[in-house]
Formats: sequence, C-alpha cells, structure tokens
Amino acid sequence: MSGSGEEEGVRPTGRFRVYLGAAAGVGKTCAMLDEGWRRFQRGADVVVGYVETHKRPYTMEQLRDLPVMPRKKVDYRGSEWEELDLEAVLARKPEVVLIDELAHTNVPGSSRHEKRWEDVLEILEAGIAVITTVNIQHLESLADPVERMTGVVVRERVPDWVVRKADQIELVDSSADQLRRRMLHGNIYSSDKVPSALNGFFRAENLVALRELSLRFVADETEEELLEYLRSRGAAGELWETTERIMVAVTGAPGNASVIRRAARIAARLKAPLIAVHVVGGDDARQTSTEELKELAEAVGGTWQTLEGDDVAKTIFTAAVDQQITQIVVGTSRMTRWQSMTRASVIQQILRMASENDIDVHVIARRDVVPNDHPSGDDEG
Repeated sequence: MSGSGEEEGVRPTGRFRVYLGAAAGVGKTCAMLDEGWRRFQRGADVVVGYVETHKRPYTMEQLRDLPVMPRKKVDYRGSEWEELDLEAVLARKPEVVLIDELAHTNVPGSSRHEKRWEDVLEILEAGIAVITTVNIQHLESLADPVERMTGVVVRERVPDWVVRKADQIELVDSSADQLRRRMLHGNIYSSDKVPSALNGFFRAENLVALRELSLRFVADETEEELLEYLRSRGAAGELWETTERIMVAVTGAPGNASVIRRAARIAARLKAPLIAVHVVGGDDARQTSTEELKELAEAVGGTWQTLEGDDVAKTIFTAAVDQQITQIVVGTSRMTRWQSMTRASVIQQILRMASENDIDVHVIARRDVVPNDHPSGDDEG
C-alpha cells in the first residue's frame, strides 16, 4: 500500500494484527485476548503488554492465565498513572504481545513516544508480533464525519497508514440494538453513565453509521489484499488497476483539515494516490501555518508538495496536468460579496481549465468542527 515517506521508514518486521470496532463494547478486547489465548495454548510465547478491562467481568475472565507484564507507574500532576512499559516489553522480547487501545495518548514521562501506536511500531521493528485494538472513530481520515455525526470530539487519533500496514484487520461486529442492550445491562459503562451515553454517542443512528464506516473500511482493505494477491501472481490486468490520481489544493485558511480528510476518503475508495499541494507566492507570509496540514496529509496516507507561483489556479492546474491527476479537490467557505469576486475566481478558473482537460473537480465546504465533549467518546472496549 502507498504511504508517506515516514511510513516506509518504519516498516515493521513483526506480524501486526488489528481488531477494529465501530464503538466501545463490541468485543475487541475480548477478541484480542481470545486470539492471544489460542496462540498461548499452541505453545507461543504470548504476553499481555497492556489490556484495559474497564472492570467488565467478562473481559477480566478472558485474561485466563495469560502472562501479564507489570505496567509502568508514572506520577503526573499529583496522580499515579499506569501505562504500557515499552522498555520491559523490548527487554522481555516475547513472540507475541497484546496491546489494547492503539489510539491512546501516553501520560508524559511514561514513554519516549507521545502515542501508543508509536510504541507499537517500535515493538514491531524489534521483531515482536503485536495484536491490538482500535475503534473506527480514531482513524484520522474519519475524524470529521464522526465528530459532525456524534457531536463528540475525537481527541485520540491514529494515522490511517498505521492501521493499513497491519497484516490482518479483523472487524469485531455488533448491531446497534445489541450494543444498546449491552449498555442497558451495564456491560459497557457504569450505571451512572448509561443514560447520557444512550442519548449521546450511543444513539442508534450513530451506531448504525459507525458500523457502516467500519464495514466499508474493512471491505476496502479486503479488496486491496485481493489486488495484491493477483499482482503477485501476474493475474491483475488493467481491469484491476486504478488509473485515478487525486490532488487536494490546500490553503492556510481555517477548515482545510476537513477538505484533506474528505480527499483522503475519496482516494481510499478509489485505491488512488493522494497529493496535497499548497501554492505560495514570493511574498506569501502564511507558509508556516500549513505545517499541521502537511502532517495531516501524510497521516492520512498522502504526500505534500509546496508549489511556487503568483497565479494560484494556473499553478495548481499545471501541476495536476504534469502529474496526470484525474480528480482535484478544493475547499470553499462562506464569503462576503467582495471575497467571492476574488477568491472564488480561483475555483472558477480551476473548473474551467479542468472541464477542458477531462479532470473532475470536487468543491468541498470547509468546516471547523468544535462539538461538545461527551464522556463516551474516547473510551475503548
């Protein structure tokens, strides 16, 4: 699969399996523990690196007699926290380690990495197989639609390329009704959190949509595996090959993150490369404001290019033609009449030039998502 230069630089040598779910409570942790137990029974050297049971009785039972590594204890802001002990795992060097909640942000001082997925990559590089879990809402490219849909801020995120580099991605599925019943029976959250969860993140329509996102993501990955299989045997002819190439035009204006994520979803569905371009003129003073957007573009599997030119539309289009781009994604926002006479002309020029050269253009509304927090938003299960 295609990815950023960073992805190529950290390609793991160990085996990597991800259990993916639509929401907390579908059974990802239990599936991970069950897989670990089966390997343990077959004689593999399996250890539990970090598992979050949320004190759910059934989940705790699934630990059985698997070896559990001690957690690293860290004092932070007057409280004691427990985290995955990366150094201990590397020193122990088991064949397989079970690590829950891939999207988790490490407590400062607990690891040399900010994110748990970075710990996992280092463990994989050491030749240790990893089995892990993640919820669909934590994938970087899906953050915008999930936040708009649920009204919950998704603070903990995993770059798409990290999940896509897994050797196996397995969906742990559950219907919306079944999940809500589990919630009512107290199998996911404590009783005091149940009413707000059922009326918030765990609304039936939210769960149905999250399940659909999960099914689509896994279906895309399955199709890609089939293509790789056919290519490896010389059986993938032109009908199996994508000819699409997606370019997203980025500015320093607010809301461009949503445009990049939308472009990434288009590219993922089409199995197409994604190229993010930002045009700067000789006196452009906003170059530094795009650094986070560059990191986002790479996190969702794209590449970044900074182009120089005073004519923004012409510069973008020339680059599109040179790189055989088939679809261009641009963002627009609400503007005053005077702004529409200037800024919109760039989009109009791109539309005109694209129509003359058989390039499709997607005009996406820029959005700044600032929804309210909800206690059920970031919990894994």
